[in-house]
Parts: sequence; structure tokens; C-alpha cells
Amino acid sequence: MHTRSPRAEKRDFDTRHFRHALSQFATGVTVITTKLANGQFLGLTASSFNSVSLEPPLVLWSLGNAANSMPVFSGNSHYVVNVLSDQQAWLAEQFASRKTDRFEGVEYTLSRTGHPILKGASAWFECHNRSRYPEGDHVIFVGEVEHCEFTQQAPLIFHGGQFIHASAK
Repeated sequence: MHTRSPRAEKRDFDTRHFRHALSQFATGVTVITTKLANGQFLGLTASSFNSVSLEPPLVLWSLGNAANSMPVFSGNSHYVVNVLSDQQAWLAEQFASRKTDRFEGVEYTLSRTGHPILKGASAWFECHNRSRYPEGDHVIFVGEVEHCEFTQQAPLIFHGGQFIHASAK
């Protein structure tokens, strides 16, 4: 069920101010990977990842409406959320770039459904593309986790516009 609250008050800040406020929240960094119909791989960096439910196991992430990859992620049945380790800041940058082959020099294995799992990730979640919710200038993707794994690698953290390397436990 999708419900809306009464209209929000008129805001007293601009987009830049909002971005600065959001940057005070430390997030993990993920690369979402999937496969095109022709077998080519697609991936992008996202820090908008979160858990939704334990039963069933659900996670979410969001993608901007203007993203070139929106039709692929909206239409595909599966994707993999790769949680980057603190040694993988270069992967976050590479998958956020406008580079045509973002997988160049990237080591990966394939999930059960044939989607890329990045080697060295702290964790990964193979998801069925369960539902999508348009909100504002983004679409929220909810994935039902079909398989997941994790390592003892410390995660990569993004805070204040920069990557922070967490120390391992």
C-alpha cells in the first residue's frame, strides 16, 4: 500500500544546502551490476542501499530518473548489489565514471543468474527485481535477495564527499 502524507511545508533551503546536509550521513558504497539482453554487463555506483525486511529478505537502492541505465535496471529480472571493501575506492570511481567499459580491468565471478559479482567485495546480494517506486527525481528499487555472501573485509565508507577507509574488526 502506497500512502502519501499531507503536503510538506515550503522548504527554506536549496539543493546545494540539502546535499551538504546529506553528506553528514556516512554510507556504505555499492556497485549494482546486471546483464544486458546481448550478454554485455552494466554496473553503476550507488550509496543509496539499505535493508528493508528480513522475512522475506528485501533490500533497496535508488537510481535517478535521468540515468541512461534506467531502462535496463527497470526491465531486468535480476541484479547484484556489491558492497565495496575499503580497498575498492577505485571501483566506486570507475563505476561512477562516464567510461564506456566500466568493467575494464575488473575481476569478477558470475552469480547463479549470470550477473557479475565483484571480487574482493565485503558482501554481495543477488536480487530478484521485485518492485520499483517512482519518487521525486529517482526510482526506488526493491530487490528480493535470492543469495548473499559476506567476507571479513572492512567496508568502504563515504562521508562528507570523500571515501573513508574503515579499519577491520
